[in-house]
Amino acid sequence: MIVHSLEISRHRDNTQRFIALAESLGQTAEAVPTLIACGVMETGWEDAASTGAALLQRLNQCRSQAQQGVTPGTLPTPEAVQKVRVPLLGEVTADQVSLPVFTLVLAGLDAFNPCAFFVLLFLLSLLAHQKDRRRMALIGGIFVLTSGLMYFAFMAAWLNVFQLLGALAWITLAAGLLAIVVGIVNIKDFFAFERGITLSIAEARKPDIYRRARAILNADNLPAMLGATVVLAIAANFYELLCTAGFPMVYTRLLTLSELSPGTRYVYLAFYNLIYVLPLALIVFVFVRTLGVHKLTEREGRLLKLLSGVMMLELGLVLTVAPVLLNSLAVSAALLTIALGLTVLAVRLTGENQRRSG
Repeated sequence: MIVHSLEISRHRDNTQRFIALAESLGQTAEAVPTLIACGVMETGWEDAASTGAALLQRLNQCRSQAQQGVTPGTLPTPEAVQKVRVPLLGEVTADQVSLPVFTLVLAGLDAFNPCAFFVLLFLLSLLAHQKDRRRMALIGGIFVLTSGLMYFAFMAAWLNVFQLLGALAWITLAAGLLAIVVGIVNIKDFFAFERGITLSIAEARKPDIYRRARAILNADNLPAMLGATVVLAIAANFYELLCTAGFPMVYTRLLTLSELSPGTRYVYLAFYNLIYVLPLALIVFVFVRTLGVHKLTEREGRLLKLLSGVMMLELGLVLTVAPVLLNSLAVSAALLTIALGLTVLAVRLTGENQRRSG
């Protein structure tokens, strides 16, 4: 039995051979390491005890088939029978079960975005003074819907970039390093809020947001009001790009490292964005019910920055060292636990400091 190990990042011929082999199996060449044996293509390597043992079992099975005159690859593989059905996402293999969970976790963390909260809370606070629940619900709903569509387009652009660049290892490394930088900057903002390098909405941009928000209140008719809301949401999302670049970049790169069809990837993007807009929709619902006026405090902004920063730093480190670990449910749970634990600790410490200063 001969095993070929082909390096593709510096050898174009090997890359073309990789693509051709994948296409011959009805698959897409997207990530490394990829193992192709006996008509089966598998991406990722955990360790010799798990992935290695499964590979040896498949090779022995293939050899037995050949000796019996059976076409190799016709018997069901472990991956073919270990499937579960996930709502909205259909059937996924056992080694992909963590991807829906990972989507839920990452989108949930991304949803608590201080930049998005700042704009929406400011807009709703202005509307609260008018005591018109129907108008607040309509404007808030249009803002959240437009923000979700904008975010989906932004993530789709990231996904297309990574799909175009393909399985080059340095792309994953670059994404990991960028995530580390984003994470460090956000953690810095917890200790030195919006001082020095920051990924918050620039102070120079805020007057434009205020002006556009007030234009909604001063609109003479419903179409003008809705149009001004859409324009504000689009402008705000462009201003928020630095706040939101980290999680979408990591997540879309993870999608391209997974063996999924292009259509399934967009379903995952839609699922991600549905989770992303839920907290924004909840804020609108609470304001409509209570007609409350609330602004994002500096302490709340710092804590949100810390939570996203720690998680982003962890994801960046895993992407640069061992990206295949992100397919593990245990690893995803551990990353979330660490980020939440440190944030809860920060909540208690900052709360005690406030009580002492008060």
